Amino acid sequence: MTSTSQARQLRDHFWHLLCHRSELPDSGDYLKLDWLGEEVVVYNDQGELIAFDNLCPHRGTRFFTEKRGNAPLACPYHGWAYRAGAMHIPCRERYAPAELEHARLQVLQLDWCADFLFAAPQPRMSLAAQLGDTQATLENISFNIAGLGDFNAYDYECDWRIALENALEPLHVPFVHPESLAQLQLDDGDNRFTDWTSTWEAGLGNAGMARKLRSIKRLFQLDSQFEGYQSLYLFPFTMLSSTFSYSYSLQHFFPSAQPQRTHFSSRLLKAVTSPAAAASLQGFFDSSAQMNRQVFEEDHAICRRIAVQAADSARFKILSSDEAKIAHFRACLAAAGQP
Repeated sequence: MTSTSQARQLRDHFWHLLCHRSELPDSGDYLKLDWLGEEVVVYNDQGELIAFDNLCPHRGTRFFTEKRGNAPLACPYHGWAYRAGAMHIPCRERYAPAELEHARLQVLQLDWCADFLFAAPQPRMSLAAQLGDTQATLENISFNIAGLGDFNAYDYECDWRIALENALEPLHVPFVHPESLAQLQLDDGDNRFTDWTSTWEAGLGNAGMARKLRSIKRLFQLDSQFEGYQSLYLFPFTMLSSTFSYSYSLQHFFPSAQPQRTHFSSRLLKAVTSPAAAASLQGFFDSSAQMNRQVFEEDHAICRRIAVQAADSARFKILSSDEAKIAHFRACLAAAGQP
């Protein structure tokens, strides 16, 4: 079993795709994610995005309790606030000056891949080195995203590696998703690998559905498009998937401090549409969000049935050619010094 300290090393030493710039367009917008029993907040501070650990440096009160919203970055306990890049402390004269030298947010290091924001506490390499050739693909995707369409988050009742390995392979699709994802009738597809990422791209065997998806292309303004199913994995905890590049599901499988729990979230990111088509496509985006939720509920249900010891036992290491991304994931874990 991956220990909390081992999972923390993965969290602290690698870059994580937290959000797209368009998800937090206005000053005061925030997004809160759970990882290892702690919380990281991405916040729009007058146009600049920052990421921090959601704890007021005064007495450790949580700034935000909701998953997302718009509010001043202010502590409800004693009024400590942050704006325009600085802490603002009521009755500052009542504190010893030496103590206030520590009055700062505990922020994460940030870097951008086009309009995608990555964060890391103490990265062991540059973002460019971690992404490798996948960086160009992510940049192209980021330019085609217009904003948030849906936010779905809850705990999977399984080890984070079980949840992630399920997301990495298509072998289970006809058995677990017969009325949802399997309707696309995906072909065998192709895998591409870098040191810390993997990509699977597959065509749609459902010709009628492919025709329908091609027919609405004129309603979008896309610089690039993959006319099929595309799934990117970014080591260690993140997936980004799409059908026909019309929307993207940004998924996190963050470890929990509790055993056999995974902090799962999926956010539907909408592609750029033509101005006249925005209203007419809302039903399409709502349907995509509903389908995503169904797929992840089905994934969670099967992951709950997997033996607790399966992530660590040599007995359950048999892999097919359709599970090549799992083999790559396990090699990444080994390269990161994980058992």
